[in-house]
Amino acid sequence: MTAGELSDRFDVSKPTMSAHFAVLKEADLVHAEKAGKSVIYHLKLSVLEEALLGFVHSFGLDAEPSPSKEEPAQ
Repeated sequence: MTAGELSDRFDVSKPTMSAHFAVLKEADLVHAEKAGKSVIYHLKLSVLEEALLGFVHSFGLDAEPSPSKEEPAQ
């Protein structure tokens, strides 16, 4: 989505939304791709996942998926 498309969905101006995206881009959380006069932003899920896992681990929590509780085959 472009900053303009997102700003239309929220009570935020296009320049403000673009400024927020600039911060996200600087933090390497989004990738910006020029498309004509617009800039399309893509969320870098791998970076976000690493950040969230680091946050979870800082509390000493295990972020690994729980083992399946299926019954053993007979």
